[in-house]
Amino acid sequence: MTTKNKAIVALVCGILGLVGGWIPVVQYITGVLSIVAIIFGALALKDKPEGSEKSMAVAGLVLGIVSCAITVLAILCAVCALGAIAAAGAQLQ
Repeated sequence: MTTKNKAIVALVCGILGLVGGWIPVVQYITGVLSIVAIIFGALALKDKPEGSEKSMAVAGLVLGIVSCAITVLAILCAVCALGAIAAAGAQLQ
C-alpha cells in the first residue's frame, strides 16, 4: 500500500470517526475507525511523505485522536447516565 493510500485511509476514517462519535449507537463502531485512523496516519508519516500526502496523514492522525477522545467521553457520559437512571429507579422502590 502506498503512502498516499495510507494517508487517504487515515483521513477518511478520521472524518467518519469524528462525525460518528456524536451519534449514540454508532459511536461504538466509529471508535474502531478512529483507532484505524491513528494507525494509518502514523504509518503514512513513517514513510516520509511529501506535500499533500503529509498534510492528509497529519490531518487523519489528528482527527483520529480527537474522535477517539470524543468517543471515550461519549461512552463515559452514557455509563454515567445509566448509573443515574439506575439510582433513581432504586429510590422509587
